[in-house]
Amino acid sequence: MTTPVNTPLEIPALGDAEELSCDVLVIGGGTAGTMAALTAAEHGADVILLEKAHVRHSGALAMGMDGVNNAVVPGRAEPDDYVAEITRANDGIVDQSTVRQTATRGFAMVQRLESYGVKFEKDEHGEYAVRQVHRSGSYVLPMPEGKDVKKVLYRQLRRREMRERIRIENRVMPVRVLTARGQAVGAAGFNTRTGRFVTVRAGAVILATGACGRLGLPASGYLYGTYENPTNAGDGYAMAYHAGAELTGIECFQINPLIKDYNGPACAYVANPFGGYQVNRHGERFVDSDYWSGQMMAEFAAEVASDRGPVYLKLSHLPEESVAALESILHSTERPTRGTFHSGRGHDYRTHDVEMHISEIGLCGGHSASGVRVDDHARTTVPRLYAAGDLACVPHNYMIGAFVFGDLAGADAAQYTAYEGDLPSGQLREAHELIYRPLRNPDGPPQPQVEYKLRRFVNDYVAPPKSGARLSLALEAFERMRADIAAMGARTPHELMRCAEVTFIRDCAEMAARASLARTESRWGLYHDRLDHPRRDDASWFHHLDLYKSPSGTMEFTTRPVAPYLVPVDGFTPVGGPSRHLGEVHPEQVATAGAREAAPVTMPPEPAPSGTTVGPGAGVDPPTTPRLLQLLALAEEEPELSAVVPYLTDADPSVRRTAVTVLTETVPPGTGPALAAALVDADAGVREAAAGSLRELVETLPAEQALRDGLTAALPGDDPIVRSAALDILRALHLGDAELFAGSLSDSSIAVRIEAVRALVSVDATQEVARAAKDPSREVRVTIAKALGTTVAGQLGDQTSAGSGPGTAHSALAELVDDPDALVRAAAYEALGTTGCPAPLDALAVAALSDAAWQVRAGSARALSAANPALAVPALAKALADPNADVRKAAVLALTRHRATGDARTALATATADSDADVRAYAARAL
Repeated sequence: MTTPVNTPLEIPALGDAEELSCDVLVIGGGTAGTMAALTAAEHGADVILLEKAHVRHSGALAMGMDGVNNAVVPGRAEPDDYVAEITRANDGIVDQSTVRQTATRGFAMVQRLESYGVKFEKDEHGEYAVRQVHRSGSYVLPMPEGKDVKKVLYRQLRRREMRERIRIENRVMPVRVLTARGQAVGAAGFNTRTGRFVTVRAGAVILATGACGRLGLPASGYLYGTYENPTNAGDGYAMAYHAGAELTGIECFQINPLIKDYNGPACAYVANPFGGYQVNRHGERFVDSDYWSGQMMAEFAAEVASDRGPVYLKLSHLPEESVAALESILHSTERPTRGTFHSGRGHDYRTHDVEMHISEIGLCGGHSASGVRVDDHARTTVPRLYAAGDLACVPHNYMIGAFVFGDLAGADAAQYTAYEGDLPSGQLREAHELIYRPLRNPDGPPQPQVEYKLRRFVNDYVAPPKSGARLSLALEAFERMRADIAAMGARTPHELMRCAEVTFIRDCAEMAARASLARTESRWGLYHDRLDHPRRDDASWFHHLDLYKSPSGTMEFTTRPVAPYLVPVDGFTPVGGPSRHLGEVHPEQVATAGAREAAPVTMPPEPAPSGTTVGPGAGVDPPTTPRLLQLLALAEEEPELSAVVPYLTDADPSVRRTAVTVLTETVPPGTGPALAAALVDADAGVREAAAGSLRELVETLPAEQALRDGLTAALPGDDPIVRSAALDILRALHLGDAELFAGSLSDSSIAVRIEAVRALVSVDATQEVARAAKDPSREVRVTIAKALGTTVAGQLGDQTSAGSGPGTAHSALAELVDDPDALVRAAAYEALGTTGCPAPLDALAVAALSDAAWQVRAGSARALSAANPALAVPALAKALADPNADVRKAAVLALTRHRATGDARTALATATADSDADVRAYAARAL
């Protein structure tokens, strides 16, 4: 006798679970998960790979991929350039150590995938056909036959030696990571076909569940018509959160340009090398931003909303061979239904440009910067728990980055063996309840209706542009939705899966709203556009915003300073300092429109344009205490310092910070020493504001002894922001000496040591600068190399200082040109161009023209500008054939200094026909 179709599934007993065991548990069989499983197995671990669908066709790569966005191929791109590009695209809020893993390991991963059978486009000589899509680097590697990527990976999983190590469990959906003694020990879930409860004990757990693509509602009206794979409902975000891991950047949404009414990208990055590009309805290119970023999306959204909209991907101007090539790529990989979509509307690329629109919001590390916090080995903040792929916060990591971090996670996790203790009973009960609760109410509200309502609130209240009031209403709505979700009904295992996904979406929606409410500034263009905080506030918010689940179950936040950069980036300088615990972020008052007892108020003036960076003290919350009101009223009277001093010592930190702002605005006599005194304030916000104010006012402050005393007193403090600022002001106002500055060369903060070097340069303390040449930080050593050239340049005409001068500098530079880091060597060679390049350093510079790093070659060319012409000119003439234009440009500039010789002029004449405009221009000018 068969069971009637409408009979609900019977709830399995908690103790009747199917228990599995492994060394490494991988959750998610897509891009990162597949690679994690393969690598862990190759390292000798016994692996279980759980996939709620089927690994053969799951994940973002299910139907293939048409190109790699971030292929840093040697000879075509430099890892440091890519790291700098991603840093700029993410407004400086990035852990460069993670991005650099993709930049440095990506090419080896391309080769590994190629060894598996994945095909990448190559030219007639067998070289990778990397295309320059963005203006600043060549990183895009097309995959015309990329439709078979997942098939190739699945084939690797099914190799005999892999089958002995990897157990694939399809149709098993985990809902919670299990933890014991503070570390991950397994997972609990269920079979999406049979409904059976499943537990897994493991030595380590790797989350690779993809983005939270099913967060906002698509404009197309289709519940599952999302840009990202709609099966990625934020499973991993929720599991990591409930396991106690920190998530970061959740306020930085993913928003993408789409084909209108179709859940797929327009693929301008694929069309660009063929001559396609984005235009408004007048056919004008309008995007100023270079890299795919929130700023680009802000420009895109503004154009769509203007009278110049709609926006198109322009292809109709292309020749037939280009259109045919594009069709073969775009209609066969990533979205195979694309050709059918266009055909159904009677559109052809030859006659119709492709109308574009804006996607719904989502959370994604791979295409934006919102995900689980990981280090450069994919480790989360929970021991033995890893995250990789779009789930992990490695900004703009894309497909290659997902593979790289899957590989890193698999390699690191393989060191652990299966957990042997008892699985946590309380967590098992909670997971069991989450899974099977809908079966107790089979006639409850169906999942599609509840999910639609939840995601409608996301669109109404969380999608940008954001405001505190709307985000607060969102939190109220999401709290009410707990009851709706608890009442959902289900009858089948498939419906249970969808109901569990709704709980994940609700968790992610709350994270997105609370994180957006916590960051009181606008940043990342459209990704985090706050109408009530319209400016970027680097003074207060040049930090990561981390969220986590507290022991009491509340969602709490910490601001974490951006780590010192491995690759310097103009316009962004991490300032360090301690993390700042924000605690729980509470919604604003939205029960009434303004205070109940208050009369209507006049509308405030329009805010400044979004994206404007503000200085210290800007964006201070509206006054809410009598003391703040008194202080702000006082500011209108141009007060003397004595009138402001009482506020600088007020018990309320917000009053003290506002007092710093008032001093910065009014600058009465004595402001400098007063701000210096605030550098030792107990509150980090006050200290940061004072440091910023001193830097802002440095040109107007008198160089008085009281200011020196205050700055010197701040140097031993615990706050690196303060120490760095104090050195900066002491240097700028010539209030310090070599002995004072040299004391900071051993500071724990890289930023402080860099300021110390700059300060020593200002007093021509060559010997002290040279003594620091063994500093462990690359950034410091680069600064030292540049500084040595600067100090010697100032001393060449005055050799009165004992123990200083070119001899000391050359000794240090000789050490730095042998540095293991390419950028340090480059800076050292460049410094020799200023100090002079005597033997044997000149011979080293000639040899360095063959260095693998173009920066070193360019630096050595500059060094040879100050070397003996007999040795330098022949070597520089050969460098004019260097494949790197910057090296050729450096060679031309060096030859210019030797143009008195006939051979140098001959070489410069050949450079006037160079393919690079700068090289040609400088050569012609020299002649």
